[in-house]
Amino acid sequence: MASASPAYTAAHTERTLITPEGVDLRLKLATAGQRAGAFILDFLLLIAILVVFSIVVVAAGLGTLGTGSVDGIEIVGVIWLLGFFLLRNFYFIAFEMGRRSATLGKRVMGLRVVARDGGRLTADAVIARNMMREIEIFLPLAFLGGGEGVDGVIALIGLVWAGLFLFFPLFNRDRLRAGDIIAGTWVVHAPRRKLAVDLASENHAEAGAFAFTDAQLDAYGEYELQTLENVLRSGNSGTEENVAATIRGKIGWDWSEGEDDRAFLSAYYSALSTRLERRMLFGNRRLDKFDSGEAQG
Repeated sequence: MASASPAYTAAHTERTLITPEGVDLRLKLATAGQRAGAFILDFLLLIAILVVFSIVVVAAGLGTLGTGSVDGIEIVGVIWLLGFFLLRNFYFIAFEMGRRSATLGKRVMGLRVVARDGGRLTADAVIARNMMREIEIFLPLAFLGGGEGVDGVIALIGLVWAGLFLFFPLFNRDRLRAGDIIAGTWVVHAPRRKLAVDLASENHAEAGAFAFTDAQLDAYGEYELQTLENVLRSGNSGTEENVAATIRGKIGWDWSEGEDDRAFLSAYYSALSTRLERRMLFGNRRLDKFDSGEAQG
């Protein structure tokens, strides 16, 4: 019985993700424990940042507090509340809209956020899933904190509310938060087994035989680069063969018999990564193959 458990777990958490290029990626969903661990790490980091922010706000408002000005004290309080609101919301949004689609806690746990439809993770989806956290966590925490005008019944309602959202991922097969359902996202386990520089330099001797033009590299953007990275990390030869054929057809690559698919993909990954980074230096960020990537004025 014990030997069947790992196989059952792997089959239970694996999902098929079809990208717009028709590539079938096998993804492994994050477990409830992994997601909880990532959130705890992020929450502890937020507390540390909040403590530093509070010290700065109080220090900046000492002069006002010394004068006993009620208006000054209220302004300091408003600034603190506004800073806390922005911190707890835009910390998650800013990191998940980044290239790795993961907060610092998720990175430590080897997790990232992906779109369930296989497309690029959009800003709207990231904002939606994270703004829901206000309703799922922080609003009931405010009830639990008590305070003036909050009686025991309200605190109990807050406790039940928080419990429902806390255990919600345990009652659906994809381990989704309410925010994930609204945003159409998954949180998947995708540990970074190698640094990007190691992946890019893999098969370096063979990769030197590939030379791509700017036009061939401009066929794709950051989303496709992330997808290619996932393909290379998975090490599935069948998927690599299909992806290599797709890219060769897309860029008009003159394929020669005996050309190694992984070497080709590794070389293209390295060249595309360098190309996108160079474009970003001039303000020409290209999110995906449909993005023109024109400089923002």
